[in-house]
Amino acid sequence: MALWKDTNTGTIPASTSPGVAPAPAQAHRHDTKESFLSSDLTIEGKIVGSGHVRIAGRFKGDVQVDGNVSLDAGARLEGQVKAHVVSVGGELIGNIENAKRVELLETGVINGDVKAGSLTVAAGSRMRGQVEFGYEGDSRAKSDTKGFGNA
Repeated sequence: MALWKDTNTGTIPASTSPGVAPAPAQAHRHDTKESFLSSDLTIEGKIVGSGHVRIAGRFKGDVQVDGNVSLDAGARLEGQVKAHVVSVGGELIGNIENAKRVELLETGVINGDVKAGSLTVAAGSRMRGQVEFGYEGDSRAKSDTKGFGNA
């Protein structure tokens, strides 16, 4: 059974598909919600809100949450991502903007630019794009590079 899962209100069936096991339970803070897009779903649209989002299927559109975004191995996301922590185990085609932390897992692929406070890259992962990290909250970043290349 494919599910959208909200840890505050329980599980809500999105469609019926035999042979798909539910996601394992994870420990969450009581006030934290997680929405889950199962591996047999393909959705096009936009995700905006608070709480965490875990994608195991295919999503085309932008994701902007006040929480975390996890892209499971085998999943695909085409769009821009704005979240606190972004974990990429599948394929992301798009940019990650202003994340506190980005984790590129062994099975992960990013085709796009990344701006984050910190970046963790596992052996075996792949990325094509520009990366900027370590400048979160650092006002010197813009002033130090002003005029760079104008010698």
